Amino acid sequence: MKRKVIVACGGAVATSTMAAEEIKELCDANHIELDLVQCRVTEIETYMDGADLICTTARVDRAFGDIPVVHGMPFVSGVGIEALQKKILSILMG
Repeated sequence: MKRKVIVACGGAVATSTMAAEEIKELCDANHIELDLVQCRVTEIETYMDGADLICTTARVDRAFGDIPVVHGMPFVSGVGIEALQKKILSILMG
């Protein structure tokens, strides 16, 4: 079953691309079929229908229904990346 992941940042270019690539690799390595959507934080609501996870690299102080939201900056900084990968896998494989 494909898992829909939204990766969002302020401009939908640099940091979200880094996070998206990391999530793609993580899912490939764990045999998770992925439907990946990259967008700006302001566009999340447009794409959230059917989403299993939202990963943002920009600060977001709100909820999107019952969709889990993770902060993707460890994919950019490298700090805390292993814990984030485990959290993402537990959400997508759960």
